[in-house]
Parts: sequence; C-alpha cells; structure tokens
Amino acid sequence: MTEQETPVSMQQEISEVEQMVPDNNHAHGHGDEYSARNIKVLEGLEAVRKRPGMYIGGTGPTGLHHLIWELVDNSIDEVLAGHATTIHVNMHDDGSVSVLDDGRGIPVDMHEATGKSALEVILTVLHSGGKFDKNSYKYSGGLHGVGISVVNALSEWLEVTVWRDGGVFQQSFKRGVAVSEMTTSEGAERTGTKIRFKPDAEIFETIDFSFDIMSKRLREMAFLNGGVKIILRQKAEQKCHLFEYSGGIASFIDFLNESKNPLFKEVIAFNREKDGVVVDVAMSYNDGYAEQFYAFVNNINTIDGGTHVIGYRAALTKVFNRYLKENPDLLGKEKGKQAEIKLTTEDTREGLIGVLSIRVPEPQFEGQTKGKLGNQEVRGIVDQIVTDVLYDYFEQNPLVARPVMDKILTSMKARIAAQKARELTRRKTALEGGSLPGKLADCSERDPARSELFIVEGNSAGGSAKQGRDRRIQAILPLRGKILNVEKTRLERVISSEIIQDLINAIGTNIGKEDFDINKARYHKLVIMTDADVDGAHIRTLLLTFFFRYMPALIEKGYLYIAQPPLYKIKKGKVEKYAYSDDEKDKIVEEEFGGADKVSMQRYKGLGEMNPEQLWETTMNPETRILKKVRADDETEADRIFSVLMGDKVEPRRNFITQYAKQVKNLDI
Repeated sequence: MTEQETPVSMQQEISEVEQMVPDNNHAHGHGDEYSARNIKVLEGLEAVRKRPGMYIGGTGPTGLHHLIWELVDNSIDEVLAGHATTIHVNMHDDGSVSVLDDGRGIPVDMHEATGKSALEVILTVLHSGGKFDKNSYKYSGGLHGVGISVVNALSEWLEVTVWRDGGVFQQSFKRGVAVSEMTTSEGAERTGTKIRFKPDAEIFETIDFSFDIMSKRLREMAFLNGGVKIILRQKAEQKCHLFEYSGGIASFIDFLNESKNPLFKEVIAFNREKDGVVVDVAMSYNDGYAEQFYAFVNNINTIDGGTHVIGYRAALTKVFNRYLKENPDLLGKEKGKQAEIKLTTEDTREGLIGVLSIRVPEPQFEGQTKGKLGNQEVRGIVDQIVTDVLYDYFEQNPLVARPVMDKILTSMKARIAAQKARELTRRKTALEGGSLPGKLADCSERDPARSELFIVEGNSAGGSAKQGRDRRIQAILPLRGKILNVEKTRLERVISSEIIQDLINAIGTNIGKEDFDINKARYHKLVIMTDADVDGAHIRTLLLTFFFRYMPALIEKGYLYIAQPPLYKIKKGKVEKYAYSDDEKDKIVEEEFGGADKVSMQRYKGLGEMNPEQLWETTMNPETRILKKVRADDETEADRIFSVLMGDKVEPRRNFITQYAKQVKNLDI
C-alpha cells in the first residue's frame, strides 16, 4: 500500500481515548483564550427539526453525512488553529458515529448571557459558537455556526465528553434537548472533545452511513491539512483506514496520478497570500483525456465551484495563450496562423489533475451546504496569483511547459474536430427526421420516471429481451460488438462511434460539458444487461467507464443499474428454481430439493441461452428481478480504478489483479 492510504489492522488500533497522548505544545492552546466569553449567541434551535433541508441540504444520504462533516470541520478548525493533530472517526455497531479530537476541548465555563454552561449553549442554540469570534478562528469551515447544534437537533441521542483544564465534562441530549446536567470529574491529563450521536430515523430517509463516502471526505481533509492524522474505523466490518500525508495537496496530486502517465515528474505546487486570502495550488498534466479538478474553501469541497474556480480557470487560459504568443515556434508549420489561434478554457482542461485550496476569513457560500463560493473579491485574487506564479514557472521550466503546450494544442484541434462531428451528427439527425436509433425498441410510456432502458449485449439476447419485455415501460437497445474504451479515446472519436451514438441518442441527454442535460433523460432507469462470462464483464466495464466519464450525473441521480441474470437453473422432476449465486445454488439443492440426488443443473453463461419467458421471469420482471444500483460514493477511488483497469499503464493493473484475485467469484475459464 502507498503512504497515501494505509489500512490499519484492528489489532493495531489506538484506543479511542486512553492512548491519545496529550501534546503539551497544543493541549493548552499556546496561550490563546477559548472560553465562554468567545461564544456568541444569535438564536434558538426551533426551526431545525421542522425544516432540516435548510440547514443540511436535505434528509437523504447527502444530508445524513453532512452531520459528520460538521463535527469533523470543528475538529479540523482546531487543527488549523494549531491546537490539534489527531482525529478519530468511529462507526459503531449500533448505527451511531463518534468524532474524537485532541484539541482544546469545547468551553465548559458559565455563559453569562444565558446562565448555562458554554457546552450546553453550543449544543442547543443555533448560531452559537466560536466561529463568530475572529480571535478564536481566523479561517473556519463551519462559518455558519450551526454545525454542532444542528447535529444535536437531528439526532435521536447525542453524548459529549470534553477534556480540558484537568477535568472531564460530560452531558447527554435527546433530539436537541439536554436530558442531563453537565457532570464534572477530575484527573484528565489530556484535552479534546468527543461527540457520539445517532441520527434520528424520524428525520432521515436512511440512517445508514457509508464507509466509502466517509473515507473519500476524510482522505481529502488529510490531504488539505498536511500533518493531521485521521483514523476511520468501522468495527463491524473490520475496516480501518489511516489518512496522514505530510506533503499536503501535492501528495493529493501524486495519489490521483498513481495510475496515470504524467507529462512531467514534479508536481507544480505553490502557496501565496493576498489581502488575507491564502491560495494553495497543486497541479499536473497527464496523457489522458479526462480532467480531475478539486476546489476547496476553508477545507470545504465546493463541488459547484464559485468565484475561486472562475479565477483559476481564467488564469490558466491567460497563461497558455500568453505563452503561445511569446513562443510561436510551438505551432510548427502553422506558425503563420498564430493570430487566428485562441485557446479556450476547455482546451486547458484535458488531462489536468488539479487541486485549488483557498482560505478566506469570511467566505460567502451559496446554499447552506456550502457548495459554491460567492465572494467576488476572491476571483481577482486567485486569477492574479495563479497567472503570475504559473507563467513565471513555465518561463523558468520550458521542459515542463513544452509538453503541456503540445497537449493543449492537440486538445484544441480535437475540440474543433469534435464540434464538426457534433454538427454532422445533428445534421444527419435532422435529415432523418428523428434522433432515435433504428435498433432501439422503445416503450410506449412517455414519462421518464416510469420508463426503463435495457442496454443488452448482442442481437440474440436483444431479440429475447424484446419479446419478453413489458412493452409499456421497458425499452431495449441491443449493442452489437464491444463498445469503445473511452478511457483511451478523445471526444471526437467517441462521438463518431456508431454504438456510442446509438447509446447517446437513445438516452437523450447528449454528452460534453456544454451539451449534456440530465433533464432530457428519456429513462430514469438504465439497466446494463450482459452475459455472465468474461466477455460480458468486459462489456459491462466498458459501459460503466463511458457512463462515469461522460454521463456521471446519471450515476449521481441513481439512474444506472446492472441486471443480475441467474447463474443456474436447477431442476428436479417438474420443479424448476433459479440461483443467482453459488451459495444460493447450494442452499436450494440442500434445503428445497433435499440434496443433489436426481437434480439436474444448467450453468448459464449467456443471456441467449434463455428463452423470452425465462429472461422475463428471472431478469426483467420488476416483481422478481434483482438489480444492482451503480453508485460512486468515493469518486476519487472510482476514478483511480477506472484508470487502472482501462488505462495504458500495465503495472497498476497487474498489482490490482494480484491484490483482488482471491476475491473473484464465478471466474469463467
């Protein structure tokens, strides 16, 4: 395993409290006061349980995990302020989660304005906390000051333990209301805060936390705060990850580039400050075609971008256009056309691996979940810093600048070719009077929410599926041959592939950063249905790669599924049963047929081996079928795996196969 993500054996686990050794350098706050006097109170908690979406963005999985991010953000704020080094996040068997740090500990002294302890005020009053006091935290992720109180309000129960000033302070809450007084005991030799909570099933659609979602976020936090140690455990599944990266976001780039072919060895990384805004950049280019770019504000992943991202992208475009202008020899034979050539932002993004992390004293986010930054002044600051530093870097490092410029110029030509290919496709569609492919057997239902598209391997299975389907709601698109490996292919070739054109036209959303529109999806259930053999698995992986790279919103929306055809037909006399796994087969033979005597068994390898009735009964009937929903809880890890499996580098693929070979089931030899 690499330094970037080290599994921790359960035997090596550090106990949650006892073995977290206090560090006297930060345990008592370097003399910085953090007490009840730093806690500002703005309003009470009443509205949170009535309108949780206003505070955490929704009551689905995203809102559920947002509870953890609020607590981890508080611990990270202690790290940023120089008072903590280690954070433990534990997923407990009872469905609760605890977050433990070695920071200063939440203040526990009396709060003059309320007559209660600062601990109880912070946990029960909305908009109370040290984030409103600039002397406590210069840069903070939880700037709305609602985090910990909202977590309390939306929890079935919450327990807090604080170690500070030589004492241990504890208090319990239910649905945001204190159910005990704060207790105090002496003898603590450390500082810190531990909060354990169980989300309220009355509020959330699901209260099951995802290890992968948590792993992705905590990995990011460790990269963004070089030197912090974050430990994630799920004891029931015997999973434990340690995230610790001394190289900060430059290590993040190394991690993302692990299965790719970088155009140059050293990561471009710089950190500058202007007008109180800290801009931290790390970037690289590889020979692939996908972009991986992450932007953060005070450790918050701004998935919807904002002014900092606009400034960064504008700077890249300016730098490369200026470099091209001052180095016309890069154009070779086309040198005379220099005045006509204008690189766009899209050209600079192909093969870019980038991380932009900024610190803003008073960020203005759009929406409570902080997905987009709104501070207008930040755009100019990021633009100026990145333009100045990056251009100087390229001037001083022509051996880095040249291959990147060649890549971007090739990308520009590919963009122009892709535009022409799209125009040809549109004209062809208009001439033919419709965009649906001839191979598609559409359904009669026009409501996308009730419509299903089965993407079926081969004409034979497609024929059975067309005959066996429910024509009202089920459409069938047979694929002839293997789909293109889009991991190794530019957009213009992707668009010109007939199989992919059929797929795009049937789904209806188009592809490309500017053209894709999730609202035009003709089906809200897309089902990949392939044979249960090596070829079927390969086609399934090729399709998943296409959807992940060009239609990721379909996965995010939960529209993509994989069909599970049976592996076996088991027959004894006139009784027939289907088994979808080896374990199920053994169970049917032993428990339902009384052993293997006089039992006949057929192992299915192809969908074409089933007649239309069997295919309907086992794989397509909504009442009896098994579908697996495709999710990418950890997009960073998903990107790595697609690069490993479908990219050019052989060594990472060999290592992956060696690592997971023992877990393979139903290998077709």
